[in-house]
Amino acid sequence: MVEFHVETERLCLREFRSDADWAAFLRHTNTPQVMQWLAGTLSDKAVAAQRQRVENCVAANGFCFWLVERLDDGGWLAGEVLGFCGLKRADAPGSSVTGEMEIGWRFRADSWGRGYAREAACAALTAGFGRFGAERIVALTVVGNTPSWGLMKRLGMVRREDLDYADARYDPPFRDTIVYAITREQWENAP
Repeated sequence: MVEFHVETERLCLREFRSDADWAAFLRHTNTPQVMQWLAGTLSDKAVAAQRQRVENCVAANGFCFWLVERLDDGGWLAGEVLGFCGLKRADAPGSSVTGEMEIGWRFRADSWGRGYAREAACAALTAGFGRFGAERIVALTVVGNTPSWGLMKRLGMVRREDLDYADARYDPPFRDTIVYAITREQWENAP
């Protein structure tokens, strides 16, 4: 299997390669601020489970969430791990979109508001529709996570209230999952 690697103007999206990659990602993203809408920071056991899920996802599908690094262009945070962004098959228990391609992202707080998540998500959507052949890609969040669903809207994704569902693994406000989606045709015809 060929390792996924794509570069945008400012970013590199690539597979996690080492313990050091995971340590950098978690150091910057397993914080109360970043995890506010993801049910809180992860315990060591939950961190290990998340890593195993990502590795299993790559093995099963050939893709998953990719490490996002700022390219070493001499700019702010040059060469630093910013977070992750990528694609996976939706698999939450009781999900209305199980098996569909899902885009997701998580970025360190000091990189917010600089367009990195949008730049990475555009690269992931392009890969999803092109390289991985998706016909539709969904994104999941909760109503309170306005920055996340705001990005979904800026990407051209459309709210699909008919697909919203309750994720029984969590209590409110993390239980009630809202769904956004974009089709290949919508992505290809976006301005």
